[in-house]
Amino acid sequence: MLKDSTIIDIDSALELRDKGAVLIDVRSPSEFADSTIPGAINLPLFDDAQRAEIGVIHKEQSAQAARLRGMQIASPRLPELIEQANGLFQQTRQRLVVFCWRGGSRSQAMTAFLQLCGLPAFQLRGGHKAFRQKVLDFFQLGQWGRLLVLRGLTGAGKTRILQQLQHQQLKVIDLEGLANHRGSAFGAIGLDLQPSQKQFEALLWDELRHIGPDQWALTEGESRHIGRLILPLRVYQALQLETTLWLETSLENRIRIIAEDYDISNQPPDAFVPPINALKQRLGHTRVNELLQMLHHRDWHELIRALMEDYYDPLYAHTKPDNRIEISIDPFASEQPQLRAAIDRVLTATDNTTTG
Repeated sequence: MLKDSTIIDIDSALELRDKGAVLIDVRSPSEFADSTIPGAINLPLFDDAQRAEIGVIHKEQSAQAARLRGMQIASPRLPELIEQANGLFQQTRQRLVVFCWRGGSRSQAMTAFLQLCGLPAFQLRGGHKAFRQKVLDFFQLGQWGRLLVLRGLTGAGKTRILQQLQHQQLKVIDLEGLANHRGSAFGAIGLDLQPSQKQFEALLWDELRHIGPDQWALTEGESRHIGRLILPLRVYQALQLETTLWLETSLENRIRIIAEDYDISNQPPDAFVPPINALKQRLGHTRVNELLQMLHHRDWHELIRALMEDYYDPLYAHTKPDNRIEISIDPFASEQPQLRAAIDRVLTATDNTTTG
């Protein structure tokens, strides 16, 4: 049985995490892959099949029989798991916070064994379920600072400029990076699978919570859907409030950006066939067949140009809001003075309104 002093709530666990504590998720690999606390390390007591077996025993026999079977399965692995946890402690010299789904037997057992080995381990009360509730509460009731929004036609370089500004120490939230999707019909090409909705929300929570009510961050304007993921409603609404920073650059620049960002020449052409075919309703069979011919001949420049002029620009031109500042940029430049001036203009205008 653990001492009450080594069982901590989610707020205390996150405070320790922010100070460098190591979070250890002892749930099965599939549970971990679905969603976890950002930054947690997976040291599973059971694999997915073993977890399912224990669940059946619990349902068909008893809780005690399930615990006994769990101990039989986990015991041979304990030395390895403890060695891994000790390795994490030796690397960081920070406390270990252990959690499972609801703060039950798995995290209790692992925490107890780590403590027996002299490691500074704590159990998270309520487990991952408590963390998930905290994330939901945050998006329902939490507060964060202003989100200044970059928008522009496809290929204007919004994402790369955000990354550039982040390297220059401006606070940036890369929504497409968190969602692992470029937010368009072709947005998944060349990328790994998107995170689950739960994990996307966890990652976004971890960014937004660091923006105090009197602070601000830059992000890219998005629709509510980024691939198969959905922005929390209040975050999406926040993107609609600010003056848009509308980026303008030449069509040739935009074609070059798309070719570079998608690493076009190194992608299998077949990956582009389904999203091109999906445009038939909007562009018609004849035009789609012409696009497929361009793809077949690897005429990337003309294919990108055609997709811009025929599909993307007409589709997204309506996203140019009335409340905007238009900024002509060179997306390949190392500095963006016009954009920085526009950001200052937006912030100053709001400060004057607030104090006036």
